[in-house]
Amino acid sequence: MGGIRQTNKLSAAGIKAAAVGKHGDGGNLWLHKRSTEHGKWILLVTIHGRRREMGLGTYPEVSLKEAREEAAKWRALVRRGLDPIKERERHRREAMRNLHVLEDIALDAFEARKAELKGDGKAGRWFSPLELHVLPKLGKVPVAQLDQIDIRDTLAPIWHEKADTARKAMNRLGICMKHAAALGLDVDLQATEKAKALLGKSRHKPKNIPALPWQDVPTFYQSLNGGTVTELALRLLILTAVRSGPLRFAHVDQIEGDVWTIPADAMKGRKDATADFRVPLCPEALAVIAQAKKNSRDGFLFPSVRRGVISDATMARLMERRGMEARPHGFRSSFRDWVAETTTTQFEVSETALGHVVGGSVERAYRRTDHLEQRRALLDRWANFLTVAQSQTATLISLKRG
Repeated sequence: MGGIRQTNKLSAAGIKAAAVGKHGDGGNLWLHKRSTEHGKWILLVTIHGRRREMGLGTYPEVSLKEAREEAAKWRALVRRGLDPIKERERHRREAMRNLHVLEDIALDAFEARKAELKGDGKAGRWFSPLELHVLPKLGKVPVAQLDQIDIRDTLAPIWHEKADTARKAMNRLGICMKHAAALGLDVDLQATEKAKALLGKSRHKPKNIPALPWQDVPTFYQSLNGGTVTELALRLLILTAVRSGPLRFAHVDQIEGDVWTIPADAMKGRKDATADFRVPLCPEALAVIAQAKKNSRDGFLFPSVRRGVISDATMARLMERRGMEARPHGFRSSFRDWVAETTTTQFEVSETALGHVVGGSVERAYRRTDHLEQRRALLDRWANFLTVAQSQTATLISLKRG
């Protein structure tokens, strides 16, 4: 990759026909063709006695003319004794500082945190409190001008009526303010705390999700006999006592033998986020899965009618149509009450069966079991209760009628 005296050696037509390899234009500008159609522009620079490679973009997205213009610009900086790579990074940081309105800051903060969120935040739950309740009013306001009065007036309408949503919106707004400060913007990092003081304590009392009494669950379970995707999903939800999220996204690849392994990032509220969660499958659950596989699509056991998997609301709508107040998530409470009232199961086993993290960090570090076999015995009893208890009731009713 020799000297820089002779330049403009390449031509647009010559580049297009060039073979895979390295092609010099002179002036230390090179095109690395990785295939017959694509490549990467590289400028070699020597600054402070150190030789560096500077990427100028991909070919053909960046044309030969554009690459030469970029190379000339950065060579000029080298002649002034400046590191072009560091200067480019400085320009990028300055451009970031120009993200000054709250809407831009919020989107940038969300993008920066996607890796921390379940499913890279694709469900939109992290961003939706801002999108629905903050950005319509404050999105175009320069973030440096936001104060506690703006925030109070924006969240006051939902502060008591939708307390949980308001709390999340305030939390996300605080994160956005910290993100703006990290970008070098002059913001009031205490604005959200001051707004909370102005709004006062919320009067809202959270409502528990309605649950079916455990004594009535067998009747409902046995009524799910139509073989539809929704009914099968509800049956497996009840049998395993898992949350609806992992259940809806259950994939055939997660099931091996009689164990369903839920990926760690799909488990809500688990501090040991690197640990997958194993769910023992009783014969009844395996039978439900075998039936669900007949309707699977792209490996997902419970696909929606059009694309993806069934939504959160699909199972709830089925229960609503039957005139029930209870909701799918409530079956976890039904299971918990059944365990407490009819068994002598250890607390650690029953809590682990619900996917809860038990004990402090030190205790968990020394624990070497997830109680899989004990949970298997417990869920076998639960399945037996769901299936046998109802059939016995049906037999008694039949005898009485006879």
